[in-house]
Amino acid sequence: MGRAIEVTWDGVLAGSPEQVWDAFTNRTRSWLWQSTYEPRRGGAERGLTANGGTVLEWDPARRFVTRAEGGRGWFNQLDYDLEPVRTGTRLHYTHRTVLGDDHEVQLDSCLHHTKFYYHSLTEYVRCFAGRDATYVSAQAPGYSTEGGFDAVCHALGAGNAAVGEQVVANGPVTLAGVVDYRTDRFLGIRTDSALFRVYGRDAWGWPVAAAVHDFAAGAGGTEEDWTTWLAGVFGSGEGA
Repeated sequence: MGRAIEVTWDGVLAGSPEQVWDAFTNRTRSWLWQSTYEPRRGGAERGLTANGGTVLEWDPARRFVTRAEGGRGWFNQLDYDLEPVRTGTRLHYTHRTVLGDDHEVQLDSCLHHTKFYYHSLTEYVRCFAGRDATYVSAQAPGYSTEGGFDAVCHALGAGNAAVGEQVVANGPVTLAGVVDYRTDRFLGIRTDSALFRVYGRDAWGWPVAAAVHDFAAGAGGTEEDWTTWLAGVFGSGEGA
């Protein structure tokens, strides 16, 4: 049986309500992944969910809601409420959905990913607001499900790096910047022209992934570059 859940995130972003609104309605590839919304109530959502959804509320710089529905009562709904404050904009985000049979694993993953994604949004608004990025993502081989996150971090040369530390990460391209996020599951590096992310999804029994939000016209490498590099981290086969 599915299980309905609600995950929230609340924080202040160092930008105007208009900048924050623009980031999550028009520039998701700059901090999340590519999705689009028709700018009206009843407009179509594409890219956020597999089969698309519908914009339920469109009140620019104030409130946005989008929802997708499927069989057996499944739904996925995102609510964004914006409030101007002295230091920027307070965003209250609520994610409601229905999880599958392995809902404990999915919920834990959702909680950790939400914190990371909305940290990335915070960094985007603070450092790159209004700029479009090229979004590149790649997945490590299936056998990266055990110890994969640590292996990728060490291969980059950022195995022991802490938040605030300057690093030069050597993947298929060189990423010289500061560690802006670090847990036992995720690594974020911010450079002058990119947000680079490693997703340690091996924590939930899934392959590791990497993503680059590149603001410098190709300097972050291609999907093929990162896929090839990730494969090389783990050798030629399981147990390598």
